[in-house]
Amino acid sequence: MAVYLSKALRQRLENVDDHRCAYCRTPQANSGNPMVVDHLRPRSKSGATIFENLCFACYRCNLFKGSQTHAIDPLSGETCPLFSPRRDIWNEHFIWDEAHLRIRGLTAVGRATTNALRMNNAVIVDARRNWVRLGWQPDANT
Repeated sequence: MAVYLSKALRQRLENVDDHRCAYCRTPQANSGNPMVVDHLRPRSKSGATIFENLCFACYRCNLFKGSQTHAIDPLSGETCPLFSPRRDIWNEHFIWDEAHLRIRGLTAVGRATTNALRMNNAVIVDARRNWVRLGWQPDANT
């Protein structure tokens, strides 16, 4: 269901998320689809439509996240919260591989999020491969 955002709130999200998925950091131009608004705590779990609970996400990350707020860390088997773009720092939980094609989780949160959101699915890895051929690299702040 579409979410109404005021022009000011949409602009604030665009500025903070820099037209990139707040999870996999793929630029909108690279994803092939417009970014969608994701509720960090889903509306189905009483999540509010306020800046602190919203981020832009690519279609695939949003689709795979669904209403999840937690996932299993594949290394420890423990359930942990998903990465929260408004609370967590991307570089503390994730790193790009040497080819800039795949995201690796550095922490339980990073590993669980990478797995749950399928941040390295074949479609997005292929898109990244094409962009890398054109000279794209993740920015220094991701």
